[in-house]
Amino acid sequence: MKTTDFEYTLPKELIAQTPAQPRDSSRLMVIDREKKTRSHKTFRDIVDYFQTGDVLVWNNSKVFKARLLGKMHSATGRDLVHHLRDVEIFLVRPMENVGVWKVLAKPGKHVLPGMTIAFAEDFYCTVILKENNGTVLVQFPYNAATVRRKANQHGHIPIPPYVKDEPEQFESYQTVYAKEEGSVAAPTAGFHFTPRIIEELKRKGVEFAEVTLHVGLGTFLPVKSDNVEDHTMHSEWVEITEEHADKINQAKKEGRRIVAVGTTTVRTLEGVAQFGSGGRVSAYEGDINMFILPGFHFQIVDVLITNFHLPKSTLLMLVSAFAGEREFMLSCYEEAVKEKYRFFSFGDAMIIY
Repeated sequence: MKTTDFEYTLPKELIAQTPAQPRDSSRLMVIDREKKTRSHKTFRDIVDYFQTGDVLVWNNSKVFKARLLGKMHSATGRDLVHHLRDVEIFLVRPMENVGVWKVLAKPGKHVLPGMTIAFAEDFYCTVILKENNGTVLVQFPYNAATVRRKANQHGHIPIPPYVKDEPEQFESYQTVYAKEEGSVAAPTAGFHFTPRIIEELKRKGVEFAEVTLHVGLGTFLPVKSDNVEDHTMHSEWVEITEEHADKINQAKKEGRRIVAVGTTTVRTLEGVAQFGSGGRVSAYEGDINMFILPGFHFQIVDVLITNFHLPKSTLLMLVSAFAGEREFMLSCYEEAVKEKYRFFSFGDAMIIY
């Protein structure tokens, strides 16, 4: 399967630069994957597509200000005098050793082992290693929680490169239910939910479950190989508690639908299901590097709510797999372009059932 099989043409003016206000005023493409039909609604209509007893599962991960602007220095330690060059550090994830983080550096060619990068007087790291895949390991003199706290003080919202201006309010790049801090990009399918919609779903008899997937390179790194099978999916940290796993398993046992909010939730549920048997999930805490392509057998997720994704991305490959046919999903994207839907992180949504 070729990466170019998942390409489509998108006019730049359809790339959303700001979130919809209010959140649930975004548009919603409703896709029936069996009948191969689609219709056009607004997101506040989504309640109509739920059934009593459905379990809505979302990713409760919370974004932190992972984009840091600093100065590189040739010396190490805190007595830093000679500024060499500006550098942008994008925090990806903490490693097992205390204070060690995997990061992306820009411009990476000037970042060398032994250099110190200072972001504020009391916030700095030392470069340890440049990895072959383009990532960099750095050492902070504090634990992961302190790094995130200082990043939120001195850093910037990690908006994707196709969004020109950083939002004034950090909350606009968070879901209303975000609570477990650790993502370096938002699980954006959840942007459309409002307290009002959540309350309406509860009144309809919809149950709720949560997973945590801290968004990292596995979500947003582009596919560079010609053949999609040659792409290496980076691991991301996930957690499902026993309480939420039991709720999902009970629903599956009773033939009730599992509705996943976003591709991160799908990868978490289907990834953990690979460790078990009989289409069940169990409590889990650890890494997942699930790469879902057309032909994949979904064991857990029955309905998917998602945004419109970048051409040739792993996310577009996942939704194509869920829709059943790559050609059908690309035709949905072509119609979305024709109907002038808003695309990507701040864009409109679709529900596939």
